[in-house]
Amino acid sequence: MLFRPGALAPVVTPTQQTDASTAGSDRHGRRPLHERDPDLVDDTGDAGNAAETGTTVVGVTTEDAAVLAADQRASVGGGRFVTNKDTRKVEQIHPTAAAALSGTVGHLQQFVRVLRSESRLYADRRGDPPSLTALSTLAGSILRSSPLAVSPLLGGVDDEQGPAVFTLDGGGGVLVDDYAAGGSGMQLAYGVLEQDYEPGLSPVDARRIAARAVESASERDTASGNGVTVATVTREGVDTAEYDAAGEVA
Repeated sequence: MLFRPGALAPVVTPTQQTDASTAGSDRHGRRPLHERDPDLVDDTGDAGNAAETGTTVVGVTTEDAAVLAADQRASVGGGRFVTNKDTRKVEQIHPTAAAALSGTVGHLQQFVRVLRSESRLYADRRGDPPSLTALSTLAGSILRSSPLAVSPLLGGVDDEQGPAVFTLDGGGGVLVDDYAAGGSGMQLAYGVLEQDYEPGLSPVDARRIAARAVESASERDTASGNGVTVATVTREGVDTAEYDAAGEVA
């Protein structure tokens, strides 16, 4: 199960525009942690019996916020056996950004640790947290340079892009969209998103749609289920809550 961190650094609204081409190194030419020490993201163990989140993850943007949602089930054998019913798959990464995660549990934990460390190091050196473009570039670089079995969505808000959702793949590819889904239940989740999403949603409506998309996938995807975690990301920070059913989301 993903670790639940204590209090993070105070929320700081990003004010410094960042060129994505410089996200991989700072102004002194120092490389990111995961490039200087590949062992940080190296995993040479046997993942055959590792717990997986299977998962349905969803991201939706509004005019003022980005919403991320995920189910809470961890399993092995492609969803044939449930190993945990209270797995948090949505984690805050920096003051105004979070990630919804699918993949092998140990790899998800490592990805979150490394990306948080990279984000904090970036902020210490430059004086501001990375922009969403820079953060997604860092996340893609971590995935591209490591064997981590992770397929995350990133969502957040900054002055450069406003609210945004990014889809990342195992090769480090980064795509931005108004809404996205991932994981083993993504096809079912996209059915809800395609039908219900429209520009200008309120954060409340976006939260409900994201939760319904996860719940719809959980009805048929055996690797998804056991409730839903929903995070709302605004310029003020990240608000995360857990629910037993989508109908409870407000």
